[in-house]
Amino acid sequence: MVTREEDVRFMRRAIALARLSEGLTRPNPPVGAVLVKDGRVIGEGRHLQAGKEHAETNAFLSCAESPEGATLYVTLEPCSTAGRQPPCTDRILRERVARVVAAVPDANPKHAGRGFALLRQYGVEVEENVCAEEAGELIAPFNKHITTGLPFVRLKLAMTLDGRIADRDRNSQWITGEESRNAVQELRRRSDAVLVGAGTVIRDNPSLLYRREFPDEPRAGSMLLRVVVDTRGTLSPSSQIFRDAAAERTILASLDETPISAELAHRVQIWRFAQREDGAFPYAALMRRLGEEGCLAVLCEGGGHLAGALQDNGLIDEYDLFYAPVILGDARALNGLEGNGVRMDELHRMQICEMRRYGCDCFLRIRP
Repeated sequence: MVTREEDVRFMRRAIALARLSEGLTRPNPPVGAVLVKDGRVIGEGRHLQAGKEHAETNAFLSCAESPEGATLYVTLEPCSTAGRQPPCTDRILRERVARVVAAVPDANPKHAGRGFALLRQYGVEVEENVCAEEAGELIAPFNKHITTGLPFVRLKLAMTLDGRIADRDRNSQWITGEESRNAVQELRRRSDAVLVGAGTVIRDNPSLLYRREFPDEPRAGSMLLRVVVDTRGTLSPSSQIFRDAAAERTILASLDETPISAELAHRVQIWRFAQREDGAFPYAALMRRLGEEGCLAVLCEGGGHLAGALQDNGLIDEYDLFYAPVILGDARALNGLEGNGVRMDELHRMQICEMRRYGCDCFLRIRP
């Protein structure tokens, strides 16, 4: 008889496989699957890209022996309807799998629970909610997107202990250490788009690309979009994000009346939006457009004005805060969040979901 410990062990392997596909499957979720027979892994797979085989199918294709009577561990409820790929439930039944262990149900209201019910109807034993919390974290962006049409927005800030992201001269390199910067690269790898304001591009001239080796997935970061908000037409075509090999994956978000050079318009994607009645940029409309493009996860990397605007508009789902053990102590230094703010009686308490150290820095993951 299979123990709970064994179920957890194999499911964690399926989750590890799914994590390799983060940032590569939009608008589909990253999913991993493992086939086990007599305590042995006989096949495993993951969803590699939207339109291609699902994780369950890839696990079956990798089998060195018949999967009849095996247990299938999968991070997400198997699909039961046809899209660009046939229903995974059909393949599971055809291969005569005896047991399916799933981490979480499909969040799509049209499908939730249908796959489980169909498998049970045809005699397959189904176990749900194994490593549900870990798998739920994995597909939190997909869950939000499939239910609201909007991407899951993470705000990353690297700050001093007194909440500053740059000194009075707008210098920010480097507040945090190398370990924290490597962790930010991992956040980029897991994202569909990186969002910054024009000031960040002018000041730092960043690439915003994923810059690390990821041996298990050579395509890591290859689909990452870069989004720059510029409402004044202040950006130079010489900025590296407009000239490098990934320029076609760069989006310049601006207002209808913002002047944009023909050179920039030729190199990158231009998204124009109508100015709000209060004169502000419509960040909610930008998020809707990104959602329509299939983006599940957006990483905001600053600066303070952009972060504050997202905060004021209630668009942030997660705060990823890297604190360095340093203090600027300068009222003229730049704040991490330059928004309208609230009064004490309007404060909303949030939940710390994770705390860890990266070198000398402290990392906090916080959600509303």
